[in-house]
Amino acid sequence: MSPATAGKATSANRLASPVLAGRGLPGLARAAADVLGVPVAFLDRSGIVLAVAGATQSQEGKLTARAKGVTAIDLVLGDDPVGEVRYLGEAADQDSLDILAALAALEVERARSAEWGNEGAVSDAVRAILDGTLVDPEEIVTRAEEVGCDISRGGGVIMVRAHAGSAQDGDWRARVLDMTVRTLRAAAPGSIAAMSEIDDGSIVGIIVPTPEEERLVKVEGALERELPRSLGSLHVTISRSRIATIPVEFERAAREAHLALNVGEAEGRSPIAFEETGAYRLLLGTSDEELHSFYSETVEPLVAYDEQYQTDLVATVEAYLDSDANVPATAKQMFTHRHTIRYRLERIRDLSGHDATATEGRERLGLGIKAMRVLGIASPRGRSRDHKT
Repeated sequence: MSPATAGKATSANRLASPVLAGRGLPGLARAAADVLGVPVAFLDRSGIVLAVAGATQSQEGKLTARAKGVTAIDLVLGDDPVGEVRYLGEAADQDSLDILAALAALEVERARSAEWGNEGAVSDAVRAILDGTLVDPEEIVTRAEEVGCDISRGGGVIMVRAHAGSAQDGDWRARVLDMTVRTLRAAAPGSIAAMSEIDDGSIVGIIVPTPEEERLVKVEGALERELPRSLGSLHVTISRSRIATIPVEFERAAREAHLALNVGEAEGRSPIAFEETGAYRLLLGTSDEELHSFYSETVEPLVAYDEQYQTDLVATVEAYLDSDANVPATAKQMFTHRHTIRYRLERIRDLSGHDATATEGRERLGLGIKAMRVLGIASPRGRSRDHKT
């Protein structure tokens, strides 16, 4: 085999590998950008961007707008157009382009869903199903079917929350939804997603139609692979529920995923399943009013004090509970002196009315911490660790 022939075979293998491995369009796009050495985008026949790789936000905008310097190749199956592959710059390897076009056409058609174009209908359906607005089983199934999602045999809920640690260009929340939807098109056709209108608008709720937990885990894995890589400047947390075996269980599944999301973000765990939340599961059926009561009667005075005086009382409670009420271990975890920890424990008792050195006090404070996390209230971390309060 000549060097030129060997090179072509290698390029073909590199392009085919992500398709054979089930990584879909995002995987194929990354391989194409690597093989061709240029930013690459795949679009369906309606012009919706399905995957982008190797591009900055500015370059992605050029690819989407088909600006100057962008080359487009029609993707065709038989005589039917299914989409386009676009690249920015010079891609000299025609053989690789031909192979890419053939593979991309198959993947674009596989990922295509005619209903995804109606984002308003999809969003309305997702919210109505997950927030319990719909209670009739037939109506729930019908509403999902109207937007291309068959949950007649069951399904699960996955949630994604993103936070920006620094200033972002453009509407980063819309980008989170966009990248989530792109990944779902490739990894889980028939799934639907919508941005939540609660909190700060950065939670994406996803309904995955499947009766099998293994399938739900695979979709979660695809999101875990793609989103942190595509949203590198954002902190991403992903959670999933148990399977909803009947339509009316989707509201329960949504509450499970949301609880896991809050716990995962508070504890730095992602992805996280509802089953992995331990004792937090006991609070699932507790009303928000009761959770706020637990919180206000235990931890809220500590949060207010930390916010006002830039102290670490809440963090001290968390570390003390995690260390099984061991003062030296808590001091080591917080990089401070054990006398400082004892002083803080006294301050915690004075402010909250609960003695963390006593079993009952630890139980109450632990419940308050859990309530705070389930409610999605951020712990006031990152304060002046060396301040002896």
